[in-house]
Amino acid sequence: MTHYLEFEKPLAEIEGKAEELRALARTNEEMDVEKEAAALDQKAATMLRDLYKALSPWRKCQVARHPDRPHCRDYIDALFTDYTPLAGDRNFADDHAVMGGLARFEDRPVVVIGQEKGHDTKTRIERNFGMARPEGYRKAIRLMDLADRFGLPVMTLVDTPGAYPGKGAEERGQSEAIARATQKCLQLGVPLISVIIGEGGSGGAVAFATANRVAMLEHSIYSVISPEGCASILWKDAEKMREAAEALHLTAQDLSKLRVIDRIIPEPLGGAHRDRTAVMDSVRNNLRTMLAELTDMERAALVRDRREKFLAMGSQGLAA
Repeated sequence: MTHYLEFEKPLAEIEGKAEELRALARTNEEMDVEKEAAALDQKAATMLRDLYKALSPWRKCQVARHPDRPHCRDYIDALFTDYTPLAGDRNFADDHAVMGGLARFEDRPVVVIGQEKGHDTKTRIERNFGMARPEGYRKAIRLMDLADRFGLPVMTLVDTPGAYPGKGAEERGQSEAIARATQKCLQLGVPLISVIIGEGGSGGAVAFATANRVAMLEHSIYSVISPEGCASILWKDAEKMREAAEALHLTAQDLSKLRVIDRIIPEPLGGAHRDRTAVMDSVRNNLRTMLAELTDMERAALVRDRREKFLAMGSQGLAA
């Protein structure tokens, strides 16, 4: 069953009518509805194109959070072979919001790490909706150390509303764990590539995305805070999330102009959830290109490239 977003309701009516006609034809072979259904299909395709040709930042947020959008587990299954998950931070527990391990990308050994939101009620609770606790970030640090020791490129898949703000997480050093993970990213002597596949929320995303190359899917978002959180702080009203989304400049297009990210990965018309095969191919091609750009760089050059990239952010604005 297709999930339609609020702004897609007119599209849902047209596609629903086309499906109803075809369902009637299946029960009555004498009915010939293909012409009418094809006309509705054409109308739906035009409407879909119109809806997605200039999405507002708030609508981008909705698409990035779509319940059918591919998540970390889907990308690992599609893009990597011989995936061997590694669990635990060797200190407290295994955080199921963070998954990672050894794998092969186009037959090259790599370490892949990502945040997994889950796809139904049970797995979303198990994965804590992609919000990592301190042990999740410490697991990521352990995997990055492993990659550094054996000279394996690191690929991270970012999809989180932010780090988990619960009492237990704070007691176990949430902010320290995020800072350590960010520091580890800066210290790695191997290629580090990050793709924001859905939501890139706050320090919980930066801890995985302080990379040599940062890419975003066309309809993903990346910001210091969620639009709802920003609206609650600035306007004391979470319903001002549309204005907040505009002010945050959280879209891939805005962040590319600001040079916060390096590239935008195109999505199929209507979002990644409408054609998973196409978006997986697009991500694979971009990962291949980014890895090729970094493969021949020496350890010191990789570290310098990463540090200079992040230190340069905002410098043009300051100079102006």
